[in-house]
Amino acid sequence: MRHAVTIVTCLICATAGAADSQTPDPKAPAKTVAAPPEGQTPIGFRAELKPTQGNTVSGELNLISEKSSVRVGGLIQGLKPNTEQAFHIHEKGDCSAPDASSAGGHFNPTSQPHGNPKGTGAKHVGDMVNLKSDAKGVAKVDVMLDSATLQSGQPNDVAGKSIVVHQKADDYISQPAGNSGDRVACGVISTR
Repeated sequence: MRHAVTIVTCLICATAGAADSQTPDPKAPAKTVAAPPEGQTPIGFRAELKPTQGNTVSGELNLISEKSSVRVGGLIQGLKPNTEQAFHIHEKGDCSAPDASSAGGHFNPTSQPHGNPKGTGAKHVGDMVNLKSDAKGVAKVDVMLDSATLQSGQPNDVAGKSIVVHQKADDYISQPAGNSGDRVACGVISTR
């Protein structure tokens, strides 16, 4: 199963780069993509993070179902170097407001208090561990959302929601959002 996930993740990354740099040849034969393993969502969910007004944070995250969880992976740049910053799934798939307030609050279909996603206590479905940026302000993301699904139609389905990056680190204690500060980037989780 791990090899299948690695292959699917590589395909997501490869197709994201290829789509931006190449125009399809209408005379070329259509490429076929094998069906994903049972229990996985087809390739194609992503969130393109764009900066909110006055900020420079951006990136692209790919999402894929893995058993009863969702894996979020990709790169986010424009962060403060060598720091931690919060990011969460938010309840609305709307990043249109200049400050991303249109994304609503944390995605919390089970009405739990905000908490540490690595802890054993209660937490929102949309709670994720803090991003850790390198000296260039880039963070590599590889996060599992243990309580989420993709395109399932269930209350914990994150498809159509948004991912928001915040100005400060999440303290995992303060309610309702970990005292993580302003929203510096936002992207809607959608199909490609």
